[in-house]
Amino acid sequence: QVQLVESGGGLVQAGGSLKLSCAASGRTFSIYGMGWYRQAPGKEREFVAAISWSDTTTFYSHSVKGRFTISRDNAKNTLYLQMNSLKPEDTAIYYCTADPRTMPGTRSPDYWGQGTQVTVSS
Repeated sequence: QVQLVESGGGLVQAGGSLKLSCAASGRTFSIYGMGWYRQAPGKEREFVAAISWSDTTTFYSHSVKGRFTISRDNAKNTLYLQMNSLKPEDTAIYYCTADPRTMPGTRSPDYWGQGTQVTVSS
């Protein structure tokens, strides 16, 4: 099992920045890829970004590419999401995810965190 705990969410003005963190514990050696999903009120859950744990291969949704940067520190078992140029439409609960078999975004990941709220005001 893998446990994931997000932190770093909050309230920011449009154009501002936030950095989310996700601490992984448990059988972290089994992780193939990690990523972020988000869900806004009244909308479907959507993929945001993913990164391979064996290298630094990344994948981003079109809506955040160029504004968000995903990174990880394997030694610290920590995943990050740097969010710049935030827009009101980025408001959502952001979930950290991990998968032992593939990159998040290719299928529903096996492991999910509790989520952290990001609110962007206009």
